[in-house]
Amino acid sequence: MAVSLSPLLSPSIPTTSRNYPKSLLNRSNSLTINLNRVKFTPNCVPKDTQLESPPSTQLDCVGTGTDVECVVGSEPEEPSSESPKLPDELSLVALLWEWGLLVSPFFFWGTAMVAMKEVLPKTGPFFVSSFRLIPAGVLLVGFAAARGRPLPSGVMAWLSISLFALVDATCFQGFLAEGLERTSAGLGSVIIDSQPLTVAVLASLLFGETIGFIGAAGLVLGVIGLLLLEVPALSLNGSNFSLWGSGEWWMLLAAQSMAVGTVMVRWVSKYSDSVMATGWHMVIGGLPLVVISFLNHDPALNGSFMELTSNDLLALLYTSLFGSAISYGVYFYNATRGSLTKLSSLTFLTPMFASIFGFLYLGETFAPVQLVGAVVTLAAIYMVNYRKSLE
Repeated sequence: MAVSLSPLLSPSIPTTSRNYPKSLLNRSNSLTINLNRVKFTPNCVPKDTQLESPPSTQLDCVGTGTDVECVVGSEPEEPSSESPKLPDELSLVALLWEWGLLVSPFFFWGTAMVAMKEVLPKTGPFFVSSFRLIPAGVLLVGFAAARGRPLPSGVMAWLSISLFALVDATCFQGFLAEGLERTSAGLGSVIIDSQPLTVAVLASLLFGETIGFIGAAGLVLGVIGLLLLEVPALSLNGSNFSLWGSGEWWMLLAAQSMAVGTVMVRWVSKYSDSVMATGWHMVIGGLPLVVISFLNHDPALNGSFMELTSNDLLALLYTSLFGSAISYGVYFYNATRGSLTKLSSLTFLTPMFASIFGFLYLGETFAPVQLVGAVVTLAAIYMVNYRKSLE
């Protein structure tokens, strides 16, 4: 379609002073321009309005063979040297979100201890342990598969995952549930988090990692702290004290199982993806706990499950989804994008959350000696974890 440009809307294009190709000139010796290729912005004002000095415009025509493209525009403005600043409100929200991601796994682990403690009498320890592992493991395996992580393949991969599941899932969660029946959630969390002491010893023996003077002092201090945590149980039971009836002893066994499982991760990761192995070890480790739950005649499997209230069901779901699946997922996410030293230092928040919510919802308190033992144990863990920076 032929369209003529008005001189008011476009700069005049002289055709006599330029040697344009004859194919572009019509019979009236005027230049024909395809408007589909022309970019311009008309500026129309009333006749009586006095125009200010317009910005300089330029007409750029580029010829390629018999094709000409003309672009009408103003001089480009220089970009501002100052970069836009993020509003203070957005910076604060981003900072809160960052810290929320860092703290959330330890919050979920600590509060999950309280949720388990509350529902244990109605369901049984081994049922709660299996329910915490299997659904969370299925979710974690599905998440890893959706992210394209490979499934375990080969005899050694499944063998290592199975042994890892026996130690870090079956034994750890079983001992943990047994201990929670006999001790408080806050105290149990402190003992569970003493496992870095055992990890330091095993890493020194198996991998040749040095402990150092401060690390060795921390190990000795940790043993003293654990003994102080056990003293009230000894004094209360007196001559009738039974080691296997002590919740602190079961918690100590759970901590050792977790420590051995932590050391086994290096071996397991040689044969399979670490996230996929974590999910499968939850599923495999939860199956023996289901069998033990049947043999132990846990109330949940003997008709009492239908008697659970909505709060009890929410506690079970919270323990599995938030206390295992989401907390491990967020923890792995933080471990891949931030400082591991900063992340591991937040482990001390787990017993703090467990103690606070145990006090609020379950009325749990520490004996004075146990409070001293908890502080000594946490100080010992700090000395072992940060021995290099301290030395």
